[in-house]
Amino acid sequence: MWNRLLSMRRWGHVFRRIVPLLRSPRVPLREKLLFAVPVLLYWIAPDLLNFLPVDDVAVTLLLMNWFTERAERYL
Repeated sequence: MWNRLLSMRRWGHVFRRIVPLLRSPRVPLREKLLFAVPVLLYWIAPDLLNFLPVDDVAVTLLLMNWFTERAERYL
């Protein structure tokens, strides 16, 4: 798992695919919201979630990776 998260090849794939997946009509809105809502909440209200000692960018990157894996199943 850690090898995959630290792989530059994997992150290149995630960054290339995230926007097309978010725009794709084949990916259900529910899946898109499962990615967008937590990211937006964490970026807007980090003080409400101060029990998580993780930076906004780290949370966003982890959720991007998770969303890309889930959404590619629909394509």
